[in-house]
Amino acid sequence: MSSRGARTLTLAEAAEATGGKVLGDARVTFSRISPVHDAGPGDLALLADRRYAGGLEGCGGGALLVSDPLSGLPGGPRDRIVVPDAHRAMVTLLAMMYAVTPPEPGVDAAAVVHPEAEVCATASVGPGAVIGAGAVVGSGSAVGANCTIGAGVEIGRECVLLPNVTVYPGSVLGDRVVVHAGARIGVDGFGYVLVEDEHVKVPQVGGCVVEDDVEIGANCTIDRGSIGKTRIGVGSKLDNMVHIGHNVVIGTRSLVVAQVGIAGSTRLGEGVVLGGQAGVSGHLNIGAGARIGAQAGVISDIAPGQEVSGYPARDHRAYLKAMANLMRLPGVLKRVRRIERRLAGDKSESGD
Repeated sequence: MSSRGARTLTLAEAAEATGGKVLGDARVTFSRISPVHDAGPGDLALLADRRYAGGLEGCGGGALLVSDPLSGLPGGPRDRIVVPDAHRAMVTLLAMMYAVTPPEPGVDAAAVVHPEAEVCATASVGPGAVIGAGAVVGSGSAVGANCTIGAGVEIGRECVLLPNVTVYPGSVLGDRVVVHAGARIGVDGFGYVLVEDEHVKVPQVGGCVVEDDVEIGANCTIDRGSIGKTRIGVGSKLDNMVHIGHNVVIGTRSLVVAQVGIAGSTRLGEGVVLGGQAGVSGHLNIGAGARIGAQAGVISDIAPGQEVSGYPARDHRAYLKAMANLMRLPGVLKRVRRIERRLAGDKSESGD
């Protein structure tokens, strides 16, 4: 899949698409959306958060896309689109400006497709891709260059696999799944037993199921189940370089940020959010709607809706208070030493 050049829009067209209103000249055009500090004359500058309001001073954008509560701030372009939520409006406008060109259906001459594989006539397979026996590629799906699709893999409708993705045998991808370059799906889990002082591998014979509308970032690794299934729930999104252990179940519409690691057999409920570099031990239950802070170390179950951070992970507010007290510790130690010296001096003077 490739993006066409950006389409130019008028403020009037943008306001109609986003449900916003124009302040100034509705005929002004733009061909790019940029942060307020980096916007040029042909750009629509974005202001969605008050923290960036300082960038309005000296903003060189041709117009401003701004959330309603911030629309009265001084500085910045005179011509504006005022919307309830500028971030959401930006998503709508970017989709209009950067239309995606679907690849031409068909199998590239440099691809290798097993005679027993089934590739829909409306799907596309790029150069160097290899598709194994019994694999199925659904309608409108795109398998990028140098992808490897193992035997018996099922890929649903309108999926996009970017170059160099590997899907191990027996894995299942639902509809509209996006997998970015270098990801590995259905990898053997890390399972060994100690037999006579030797680490003996437990055969990893389970499955890996990626449900509809999941997006998997670049260089993620998702293990297959040991004897059960690893499952990524509908609408969940994985950032780059995430590792999911065997038999993990991720609930629907969860967000997993970069470099998170989840150990085997842990189960996440619906709508869980894990911050970057968080680590989750195995065989835990993370309740629906839980939020886990960046670099947190989770070693016990997390209740639904709970917000935790730190290592070991604990209630977020309690963690912040503990860290604030820790930062005060050097000053406390100085006071203790002064008191100790005074007490030691009093004892010497009294002859004790």
